[in-house]
Amino acid sequence: MEIARNLKVESVSRLRLTVALCLAPEQTVADAVAIMRQHRVGCVLVSEQDRLEGIFTERDLLRRVIAERKSLTVKLSEVMTRDPVTVQQGEPIGLVVARMQEGGYRHLPIVNCLNRPIGVLSVKRIVQYLVEHFPSTIYCLPPDPDVFPLQREGA
Repeated sequence: MEIARNLKVESVSRLRLTVALCLAPEQTVADAVAIMRQHRVGCVLVSEQDRLEGIFTERDLLRRVIAERKSLTVKLSEVMTRDPVTVQQGEPIGLVVARMQEGGYRHLPIVNCLNRPIGVLSVKRIVQYLVEHFPSTIYCLPPDPDVFPLQREGA
């Protein structure tokens, strides 16, 4: 199948990556939320001296800030996900998709060999890639190809 081959051969560099929005660990959650809203993204990277320290996502906001009733003035270093799983631009898309699926990640930082943030890979970008390159296959697949409805749906 062409999709399977492409996912093994094509690298992450073929995807349209989100720009790495980096904040310092001492900046606040309020700073991160403002940047995320302004740029309409689901995460920011936390770096110090151009090295990735962590990632702060919408999920971190819900679980580590709101659910624990912390103030938005708390520092990112206290609520970020430290040492996140990362991706390099030369890695195959299929491998990265498997990594995202196994870990339940929606965003993975892309770093260079010095662990400097380059961008962010999101599930949204992978779906866009699949739809752009394989529209007839993607649009024609039922949710689960092995399951058929017992009754007609709709009116």
